[in-house]
Amino acid sequence: MLTLSVVVPFYNVQTYAPDALKSLALNARDDFEFLLVDDCSTDGTPELLERAARTLPGARVLRRGTNGGLATARNTGLDAAGGRYVAFLDGDDWLAPGHLARTLAAIEALSCDFVRTDHVRTAGRTRSVQRIPYGPQHVVADPRTAILPADRSSSVDYPYAWAGMYHRRLLDAGLLHFTDGLRTAEDRPWIWRLHRRARSFAAVGMPGIFYRRGVSTSLTQIGDERQLDFIRAFDQVLAETALDREAERLLPKAVRTYCAIIAHHNGSIERFEPAVAKKLRSTSADALRRMPQQVLDDVLDAMDGERSALLRRLRRRAVTGAAAR
Repeated sequence: MLTLSVVVPFYNVQTYAPDALKSLALNARDDFEFLLVDDCSTDGTPELLERAARTLPGARVLRRGTNGGLATARNTGLDAAGGRYVAFLDGDDWLAPGHLARTLAAIEALSCDFVRTDHVRTAGRTRSVQRIPYGPQHVVADPRTAILPADRSSSVDYPYAWAGMYHRRLLDAGLLHFTDGLRTAEDRPWIWRLHRRARSFAAVGMPGIFYRRGVSTSLTQIGDERQLDFIRAFDQVLAETALDREAERLLPKAVRTYCAIIAHHNGSIERFEPAVAKKLRSTSADALRRMPQQVLDDVLDAMDGERSALLRRLRRRAVTGAAAR
């Protein structure tokens, strides 16, 4: 069996793909495979991947017939993965030389289900280290213990799939696949499921992944309807958490995070197309109505005044709309 499978989706990133591919070459080993998933690119990306298939050790190109988005593209790679461990990289990011081998050595030494790493955020010439919001380093723990507290950033608020490495048993148990078709926030249900259902994890530092911010083709920079998939993603988080054996303890965290994301998007609503902005307000109001109302009351009481006021206005809209129907 191969030791490591690295799933790398690409979609119209011909400007950045050479950096990603070069960094993979500087991480290659005979027992590593690189699953390069072309999500139906329409620029020069497919040609770059074809060249990589010939020159990059361990590379395989997987071509999708239709564009499915990041979640679906990652699933295509996961379905083909043959390694004992799995890692991710996005086609517009890159790795430090030897980062994969160092992370692999850490997860093998700790013998846990998954490890989480820090990363470097890049924007132009600016770089800053972003650390997983979890204190103990190189200490194996129950992933459930890293979900809370509800009122501060925790491991489920650091959802980046590429910031870590995962044992194959998680893939075989169905915990590494993403919800097909989610265009944004696809990593939110994923990270919550991982922390609720895996048995062991550790934070290991090692910021060897460079995450490129401000990419013009990224959905975080585009104000169209695909951005609203965060509603479906967090609805899934709430529905699955409500079925958890510790639902009463965990739901306040899930609701608070959902509310924070709703407030963030509605607080910068001017960046959306007018029709999308209108739909964002209505779907956000409906989402608040679907939440467990007593938990929502407690969350709104505990939030800062500006966000709480915004969410309460949306909530009143939901009640008014429901009464009208």
